[in-house]
Amino acid sequence: MDKTSLANYPAHTYKDNHLSIQLNCRGDREYTKMSFPVKYGLFSRMETDEMVFEFNQNHQIRHAKSKSAEWIHPSEWMKRTMGNDWVYYSTGGYAGVVESIGEYYLPNLMYQTNSLLGGKPFETTEVAKISGDWHKLLSKIDEKRPGMPAKIAQWLERVKQVRPDHLVQRAETFFGISGARTTVLPPDARHSDYDIIPVTIQDGCLYKCRFCKVKNKKTFMERSRQDIKDQIIQLKALYGKDLVNYNAIFLGEHDGLNAPMELILYAARTAHEQFGFDKAYMKKPMLYFFGSVDALLNSDDILFNSLNELPFHTCINIGLESADDETLSLLGKPVSAQKVRKAFGRMQTINQNFERLEMTCNFVMDRELPASHNLAMMELVRGKMDRASSKGSVYLSPLQFGNPSREVLFDFYHLKTQSRLPMFLYIIQRL
Repeated sequence: MDKTSLANYPAHTYKDNHLSIQLNCRGDREYTKMSFPVKYGLFSRMETDEMVFEFNQNHQIRHAKSKSAEWIHPSEWMKRTMGNDWVYYSTGGYAGVVESIGEYYLPNLMYQTNSLLGGKPFETTEVAKISGDWHKLLSKIDEKRPGMPAKIAQWLERVKQVRPDHLVQRAETFFGISGARTTVLPPDARHSDYDIIPVTIQDGCLYKCRFCKVKNKKTFMERSRQDIKDQIIQLKALYGKDLVNYNAIFLGEHDGLNAPMELILYAARTAHEQFGFDKAYMKKPMLYFFGSVDALLNSDDILFNSLNELPFHTCINIGLESADDETLSLLGKPVSAQKVRKAFGRMQTINQNFERLEMTCNFVMDRELPASHNLAMMELVRGKMDRASSKGSVYLSPLQFGNPSREVLFDFYHLKTQSRLPMFLYIIQRL
């Protein structure tokens, strides 16, 4: 987005003793790792004696925090997602969080997940007040204040018209475009703060692993080009004016890499063009998708060459789970440890040879798994690595949901110190 385009988003301000409004605030244009709150994109901010609210270009609430002394921490805030979930971002002590997940802020979710970290912010009075009563608080503000400019009054009236039931309906429309909610996102999506647009190019997955709690039981099936194009057109209309604040897509569902090469490239190119990423406020377009062991081993280097030439930085996350046959059998994952080791080796080759492409992987972790599981994993991430690398993160996914554990967290830190690849916890998050 150039200066001429930015002129279409003029700043307007209003302030009195109890209310402050700023329209078209300009946040950061690239996602960064900072130990203080960073807001991205073009947004509008409202501050009252009690609350701070931020809204997107569609007049929908996006961020919120309380100014009360009861608020957990002044640098923590809440974010509403396209799926109409609230996420509470906590500092978690900063150092421990960034070492664990690679980010300075810990996402605390409203639904059950596999996180080993975090508290229960949604059980606190102030957080519950915002997530449940934000529109009531907003409705009390009078747009007919003396001296309020017409532009500000019109904006205030429009944000008050976006009621909670409208956002619920909008989320249902969002899920309906692809036919289902995106139940799990790649861990690499953290690089875009999960602000991604999902385009489904295939349904289901190759494996129906017994341990998995987030994937569906649908048979693997690719979508047609027409279906993909229809999704993109509908998503473009749904995101509307706020599309300028997005620069990332997720090619779902659970094994995009197993889709035909032509379909992957068609979806990526069409989305980039239709969503106008070259003209977006946010810079550095990102492309994310999952892949299976067999999909990786069966993929031609032509695909990776082609992905590397796209106007994206691409992250492909491979579910390895374990490099130990006994563990794979317990997990009900129908691949051999030999295949997993071969896939891991190919990932390292791809990471070395393609600048704009990064392969990451997942392993499970649990104290009930055989000791051979960790030994086999460390042989890959340390024994087979002749030197440390900053590319190709390894994510460890706790098998237990809703069961934070200091013991398992201690195990993670022990493994992390030995790995020659970046190692983080995988907090499963949905859209």
